[in-house]
Amino acid sequence: MEASGQRRYIGGFDGLRTLGVLGVILYHLRPDLFQGGYLGVLIFFVISGYLITDGLLRAHAQTGRFAVREFWLKRVKRLYPALLTVLLAASAYIGLFARDLLVDLHKIVLANLALVYNWWQIAHGQSYFQRFAQNESPFTHLWTLSIEGQFYLLLPLLLWLLLKVLPKNRQRFAAVLTLALLSAGWMAVLFHLQPVGADPSRLYYGTDTRLFALLLGVSLAFAWPSRKLASHLPSAGRWLLDGVGTMAALGMGLGIFFMNAESAFLYQGGMLLFTILAMLLTAVVASPATLWGRLLSNPVFHWIGTRSYGLYIYQFPVMIFWENRFRNIADHPLLYPVIECAIIVLLSELSYHFIERPARLLTWTQAKAHLRRQWQLLRQRDFRFKQVKLLAGLVVAMLGVAALLQAPFVKPQAAAPEEVHLKASEETKAQRKADETRAKNAIKAQASSQAQSSSQSSSATADQSGVNASFERFGITQTALQAAQHVTVTAIGDSVLLGARPTLMQLMPNAFIDGKVARQMVDTIPLVKDYARQGLLADKVLIALGTNGSFRASDLSAMMEAIGPKRQVYWVNVQVPTRPWQGVVNQLLAQEAKHYPNLTIIDWHGYAKKHEDWFYHDLVHPNQVGVKYYAAYLTSALVLN
Repeated sequence: MEASGQRRYIGGFDGLRTLGVLGVILYHLRPDLFQGGYLGVLIFFVISGYLITDGLLRAHAQTGRFAVREFWLKRVKRLYPALLTVLLAASAYIGLFARDLLVDLHKIVLANLALVYNWWQIAHGQSYFQRFAQNESPFTHLWTLSIEGQFYLLLPLLLWLLLKVLPKNRQRFAAVLTLALLSAGWMAVLFHLQPVGADPSRLYYGTDTRLFALLLGVSLAFAWPSRKLASHLPSAGRWLLDGVGTMAALGMGLGIFFMNAESAFLYQGGMLLFTILAMLLTAVVASPATLWGRLLSNPVFHWIGTRSYGLYIYQFPVMIFWENRFRNIADHPLLYPVIECAIIVLLSELSYHFIERPARLLTWTQAKAHLRRQWQLLRQRDFRFKQVKLLAGLVVAMLGVAALLQAPFVKPQAAAPEEVHLKASEETKAQRKADETRAKNAIKAQASSQAQSSSQSSSATADQSGVNASFERFGITQTALQAAQHVTVTAIGDSVLLGARPTLMQLMPNAFIDGKVARQMVDTIPLVKDYARQGLLADKVLIALGTNGSFRASDLSAMMEAIGPKRQVYWVNVQVPTRPWQGVVNQLLAQEAKHYPNLTIIDWHGYAKKHEDWFYHDLVHPNQVGVKYYAAYLTSALVLN
């Protein structure tokens, strides 16, 4: 049965939008718990591609044309009012309270208004993944709007070509599906070509590598036009569709909880797989005959879905500004997110009622008349709430413009001290190769002759005095310093370990130390297995992970299994007061240590938590003094246990 030519409101899409926006917000609030929440963006892309294309094809079927001008005007009214609001409001806040973010602010705003911000981020090396980057931008998430804007500009031309060249919908479906697969394939190729361990932000931001999600929505519109979906189906058909929807929803749920944003699988087919599942669920929800369509159509989801755009664009500025102002986040892991969410919801509700909805309903003629009425309202002397609302908006806009006018004259600050420190701690390829060779030789020597090694160590200790004596004031004994000269250890960790690498190498010259910025626990397990195969795991293994997010007991178990029960494992707990997972990580380590006789926890958090002077401004990475305390503390634990 074919529906009428009028557009049918698909309430279940509000539920899908709700899932998408909640996934993104939860990822930004707690990336340790919702590792794949960023995938919610793909749900938006699929729905957008489907609905926009479906609407254009329906209009073309009725009138024989696409009405491109009206289409673009509608998109402008949908995107720009709230976008301009968040850009000006955030700029006003930056001008008043976060002036270190004024650098390039005018360029960022212009790039967003020109819908090329994602390419600006790529050109300027902006990372989506570094959680401790200096002056983290409150606009990072707006790359999605640029990709959608670029898609809106190209879509009418693409549809015109498809209808002109290919006579049947199944051919058009196949053509668009092929383009989508080429985009996803291009992502995989670029990932393969980039250096191992490189930041994948280029792939994450690129229109060319993310277009497949929108195109899958476009292809669905050809294969599953909403106007031709029957409102009643036989039982077998309903069961089939709802079964497909259930499998797709389960697969998407697993992705949102477990698909890490920097894993190789994500860029080599994982993101495409999630998007295909989102496309299948979209098709099921679009049908008026399915249970899934009814489940996702309810007042709560309708409220969130209709405000999902505002929730999305306001969330990141609120989080960045809040977390820069309140640094003790680890002490309030539940309270602060609740407050942030309340602010996001309030701003989104105000935006929906006073900006987005009115702008969507206004014509240009009505807009001119509305502006005249607002001017007349300002000139009235009697006090009204509307005047207060209008004046508040004007003040925010003026402050935002003032900040943008200042931005071209603000010189970029030097790199943060912690970034300079980390850069200086990195190895060259030649140094890395030499370290691996030296470590392999030391581990082989230790394994072949433990008795001889012990004898040599005792002899060397007797012949030396005052080894690294300057470190004694950082809490390490001379006995430990001398023993450290001969200890063989493999250390694997994140940027905190990377920053301490030169100092640790000074104390333990036989150590093999591998630290990497933004390293996650779950992605390190394959690396440990590879080191074991190469003969690079010493009898003592130091793990310093958890700074960038929490992990599960099963992950720790997998790591301990990869290291093996015959090696002694030393795990450094985390001092990361600016993130909510500090307590989660440290409690898990303390609890799991009881189950592993070969696991020792090094309590860096307990040792350092009262010494803010040991850290850079981020309160996470030890400074030039703190790194000596860090290295001395870890070294003592390794040689005296």
